[in-house]
Amino acid sequence: MNSVAIVTGASQGNGRSTAIRLARDFSAVVLAARNADALKEVANTVKSAGAQALVCDLDLSKVESAAALVKTTLDRFGRIDALLNIAGAVPQADLFEITDEQWRAGAELKLHGARRLTILAWEALKQSKGSVVFMSGSAALDPKPAFAAVAVINAAITALAKAFAEQGIADLLAFMVSTGAKWMTGTSVRMDGGEIKGI
Repeated sequence: MNSVAIVTGASQGNGRSTAIRLARDFSAVVLAARNADALKEVANTVKSAGAQALVCDLDLSKVESAAALVKTTLDRFGRIDALLNIAGAVPQADLFEITDEQWRAGAELKLHGARRLTILAWEALKQSKGSVVFMSGSAALDPKPAFAAVAVINAAITALAKAFAEQGIADLLAFMVSTGAKWMTGTSVRMDGGEIKGI
């Protein structure tokens, strides 16, 4: 069966490695980021792994970019099976030193970019019974003044994910007993379809 995954922030770091890994499981991987040259290199690696690759060099902090990404994906492949919101670097600055512009830029890409993209891809994801992933971090649970923006925006990402939550208990249990979950030890995992809204 044809399956299509969109990976944001795919030009480097976690986004890059995730896109390359997904090439083993999806027939096509859509690569979204601002660095066109780096995306082309990732696309070659994805193709070598056996999947089609579609490069979309755009800035998801811009309001119009999410719609363009969804339209380009659907025009090319006709479906979206997975959306992985990985894009976004938040300034690591002290609470009393970070500027309004740094707050805005960090939230616009990592939080609002993911929110807009997920909303616009939602109907296609429902049709394919697909999945959405949001990338947060431990700072959301243990905030420190030196990493104020990281903590606040990651906490917002966690809350956003809860707002979008759907049920999938069987899939979660299958993952928890798979080799892919070998680093999950002594961990409490809550899956409630978004019933509990607290961070």
